[in-house]
Amino acid sequence: MLRITKRIITVKSVFAKPYNARAKVIERFFIEFQEEFENMMFSYIGTSIENKPAWLKREEKLHREMHKALTVNKVPTVQETIKFIDCWIQYHNLKPCPNDRSKIIQEMLDTVQKQEIDKNILNDLMTKTEPRTVTRNGITFLGLHYRNELLFNLREQVYIRYSLFDLSKVYVYSLKGEFLCIAKQETKVHPMAYHLGTVKDTEEFKQKIQKQRRQLNKAKKEFLKYFPTEKAEVLEISDINEEPIIELIPVIEKPKRERKKSGLRAEAEEACVEQDSKRRLMRATKQTPQELQMNKPFFNNDYEKYEWLMANGCTNPVDRSWLTKYIRSDEYINMYGD
Repeated sequence: MLRITKRIITVKSVFAKPYNARAKVIERFFIEFQEEFENMMFSYIGTSIENKPAWLKREEKLHREMHKALTVNKVPTVQETIKFIDCWIQYHNLKPCPNDRSKIIQEMLDTVQKQEIDKNILNDLMTKTEPRTVTRNGITFLGLHYRNELLFNLREQVYIRYSLFDLSKVYVYSLKGEFLCIAKQETKVHPMAYHLGTVKDTEEFKQKIQKQRRQLNKAKKEFLKYFPTEKAEVLEISDINEEPIIELIPVIEKPKRERKKSGLRAEAEEACVEQDSKRRLMRATKQTPQELQMNKPFFNNDYEKYEWLMANGCTNPVDRSWLTKYIRSDEYINMYGD
């Protein structure tokens, strides 16, 4: 992602020579920040074993008790740390400038032309990046689901950029660094909105159903665009009680030269061909565990998922774990118990 960052802010990499302090002026600021600001923080633990504060060293019970009495082992929050840094910068800029003792640092900074930086770009650069895989539930992150219509048919790994201050959305990038979309957090919907929910729950439920129908119609149009002569009924989600639609693959045999055969020999060969065709059809119609997992329908209730798993079997550890918990639930005992 460093390549993406450079492309956004148009930064060129320049490597300084070793032990050339004049080429790395920023390191002087790092040292001042460490010696003046970090050492004053009550949660400072040092940058090495030698620089550890006294209350962290061995057999320093008096310092440890004094530190506990003064700080109560409190660690500053992010917002408090930001305020501390702002106060320290104001104090630091009031010091005399090393290059011109007649002026303070703030006066020297005011003479420099400021570079206008877009705050949105700066916020994007400060977000964290993690790889994620797009599944049928969209992008799952921190137990939350994020979706976008552009990710409907995508089943591959992507990069997401997020901010812990705003988890309502994540920015999705391809592995090559191309921006794809903004995936928004999927909100939960009341499962009994029409019967037990409020007006707001009912409206949210309607919007979710309409959104799913729009995605389904869009997928149908894309399918018919490339296969205009085919039927798009296979995209419909069939009911659980209905028998699954199995596509039979016909066996195309090579044309054979006709020749006269005896009656018994011809009947035996026809029987062998018929048995071979049946075996091929059985192999073609039998679905693998991956195909069953990919063709798994959406379930509105837990009992529907239970009946589907009992009919098709558990193909992964997640389904087995769910089935074990469901058998112990009150719903299973009330519906299927003795």
